[in-house]
Parts: sequence; C-alpha cells; structure tokens
Amino acid sequence: MHSPKALEEAVAAQWPWFQRRLRELVETESPSDDKAAVDAAAALVAGWVSELGGRVKRHRQRRFGDLLEARFGAARSKRKPILLLGHLDTVWPLGTLRQMPWREDSGRIYGPGVLDMKAGVVMALTAVRVLLEAGERVPVTLLLNSDEEVGSPVSRAITERLALQSEAVLVLEPAQGLACKTARKGVGDYRIEVSGVASHAGVDFERGHSAVLELARVLEKVSGFTDLRIGRTVNPGVIGGGTRSNVIAASAWAEVDVRIAKAADAAKLDRLFRSLRCEDPKCSLRISGGLNRPPMERKAGTVRLYRQARRLAAELGFELAEAATGGGSDGNFTAALGVPTLDGLGAVGEGAHAAHEHIVTEHIVPRTALLAAMLSGGPPGV
Repeated sequence: MHSPKALEEAVAAQWPWFQRRLRELVETESPSDDKAAVDAAAALVAGWVSELGGRVKRHRQRRFGDLLEARFGAARSKRKPILLLGHLDTVWPLGTLRQMPWREDSGRIYGPGVLDMKAGVVMALTAVRVLLEAGERVPVTLLLNSDEEVGSPVSRAITERLALQSEAVLVLEPAQGLACKTARKGVGDYRIEVSGVASHAGVDFERGHSAVLELARVLEKVSGFTDLRIGRTVNPGVIGGGTRSNVIAASAWAEVDVRIAKAADAAKLDRLFRSLRCEDPKCSLRISGGLNRPPMERKAGTVRLYRQARRLAAELGFELAEAATGGGSDGNFTAALGVPTLDGLGAVGEGAHAAHEHIVTEHIVPRTALLAAMLSGGPPGV
C-alpha cells in the first residue's frame, strides 16, 4: 500500500488527464431519457477503461442507456472487489451546452452534469489509473448506471447483484458540502387518483360530485402524514384535475413525494396511504406507487468505512466530516443489503440540477487521492 501523500502526488501529476477527460464527458450530453446519448457517454468511458487495461461489460438495455461494468486488477483474487458506484445519466436535456457550456473560472468548472456526477466518474478512473501505474492490482469493480436520475428502474438489480459480490461500496456522488454521506433517506412516490361525477356547474350542480374537492380533502389528510420527529416528510408536489370551470370535475389526481429515515417506517407509511377513503360516497379513490429507494441507514459497516476515510483524509491534510441527506442514490440499495457503503466521495461543488452547477477544483486532487488510498488499503477488517 502506498502512502496517501505519495498517492496525492501521483494524482496531482494526472491533473491534465483528469481535466481533458472530464471535459470530454461533460460535453457528451447524456440525459436519462435519451438512450443514444447515454450510450455515447458509456462508449466514451468504455474506451478509457480499455486504455487502462480494464475489462469492460455492457449491460444492454432497450428503453434506457446501457449500463457499463468495468473490472480492474487480477481476474481471480482471494479478496472481494470494492465496488465503485456511479451513473452517467444527467437531468439536463440535449442542447443544454448551448446555455451552460464548459467553463473554467476562478477555481471552478461549470457545465451540465459536471457535479452530478461526471466529475466523480473521472475521479474514479483517475484513482484506478494512479494505482495501476504504481503497480497495484487491487480488485475493483466500477459500475456506471444509466437511469439513476429517474429512479434506477433497470439498473437496481445489477447494482444489488454486484454489491453482494463486493467487500464494500464507495459511491461517487457529490459531497455534502465537504462531507461524505453516511445516511440517506428512503424515497418513494405515490399517485392519488379520485373519480367523481361530472355535471354542468350551472344547470345540474346538485348532481355533480367533484373529484377536485374530494382530492383537496384527501390531500389535507396526506399532509398530516409528515412527522419531522422521525424524519418522515410527505409532499404533494404535482396535482391536476377537471376539464373546465363550468363542469363539476369527474377526475383529479396528485403525485406525492415521500421520504423516510428508517426502513421500519415504510410499512406504516404505506398503510396510511392505503387507508385513505373518500368522504363523498359518490367518489372513489385509487392509490398506487410506494417506496422505490430504501433508506441508507448509518450502520456499523458504513461507520467503519467512514472512520477509515476520515483517518486517511487526516493523513492527506484535510478533515472529512460525515453528513446525512434527504436525497437518494444507488447507495441506498447497496446499504439496505447490509453491504458497507460510503457515499458522497465524489466532487465538491454546488448547483446540482441547477444552472450554476459547478465543481471546486482545489478539492479534486486530495479527494481523488483519498479514493485511491481507500482502494489501495481495502475496506477496514479485510
């Protein structure tokens, strides 16, 4: 195992390689809903993996982009690999580069997806490159998904399978400020649909039974499901219904975002939604959806990983704090399986999903060196 400081010097020497590759990846736009675009980003990264001597596997998909699995180190090893986990898709539609071009200014790099999370992808490859050039053949698996920003509907099973084959999972999502993430809330979506009875609002008002009014009553109940003491939030974020103002609405609907801190709360919250009833007996209610990402809870394996990372960071001269967040990632899946998972090991910056999205360059080298040191030393207890 090379010292963290020696690895930091090696990473610093790779800065031109990192910067060039990051620009190529940012300028290869890859919105989740454009398979061809995400596949182009996967092909770009697959080429870099091959240049590093890695073994590439494309998990072909029809609706979403292909998933990219890369393996480094000896093909056979007594030691389980560490899984580096990330995604290539972004929230930005094709053409965003015209309004948000790659730009370097005052120690920051701007561009669509640069923070969430293309910098993390290139940090992972840079860390592996440094170790390979130092003669280390540690077993590493890199999985880059194509659908994370839309809930990971096709990649989840592959993520979980590879996680169960791994000693630990290091997630390359952006940092929380300067901190890594040891806990994330579980995330879900419910859809509430109300059917009423339409009628003319002026001629046959009494015959109507408004789905809009009934939905309003239901949403008042739903708002009461929030319980900040246990970290549960319920947000009716999108609603719709009715056809015209002079028609009693026959239908109405709402989409509701839910977040929970503990897996044990999932069943209780689902029962609350399924117990909803209409006050107007002429209206009917349909509930669909549920939790799609389990919580990443702060458990012993993650705490061990964090303490290892904090110690290595101190050797590199910076303090690594830990944080919890309400947002989800693919690390939620791996942590829920009991595989030690540490998240937020990617870039430091601001503006994920916003027009000012950027990374702060001064943190790239030390945090990439930290990643290399964790790969070199292996997870604690190995």
